Amino acid sequence: MPLPFLTADRADDTADDVPLPYEDRDRWRRPYRPGPWRVGAAALALLLASYVLFAAVIIALAGSVSGAGVVFGIAVLIIGAALRLLRMGVWVSPRGLRHVAFLVTRTVAWEQVAAVRTVQQPVRWLGLPRAVQGQALVLARRGRGADLMPPLLTTHNADFLARPEAFDRAADTVEAWAAENVRG
Repeated sequence: MPLPFLTADRADDTADDVPLPYEDRDRWRRPYRPGPWRVGAAALALLLASYVLFAAVIIALAGSVSGAGVVFGIAVLIIGAALRLLRMGVWVSPRGLRHVAFLVTRTVAWEQVAAVRTVQQPVRWLGLPRAVQGQALVLARRGRGADLMPPLLTTHNADFLARPEAFDRAADTVEAWAAENVRG
């Protein structure tokens, strides 16, 4: 059985006349796959949620329905956090660029984007306070609020840690989307 989500490069989807391969142009899409650190953390959270759900069933069978409801609610929160963790990243569409963080989602229309470029700067290691030297994909906005956007992608976040080639491909793809949609 073929598993298309495991293939990194799909040569049959690319055409010579189309600079960016996509099937449905109006859909929001992440131009890269989630990294192993992000997927591993989400898998561990879902494993923890399965144990918590099993505990909720045992508590319900023991006769404490209200306690089971509280434990079930905790399991739902863990599952929601794991799904949000997998959704984090940069999403693009013809309407704009969307940066999805754990608690905040920022959407910028292409009309507000001045440039998207890769810069060498100190970046946070896996989102922790420790900063290391790395590369970041930054968004330059037009008008006011230009300095409010955090880096879109970094070489040391959960998607690209120890995968510099994947960062380069993802940054080039987001920059290509920006070049195609940002006008003068």
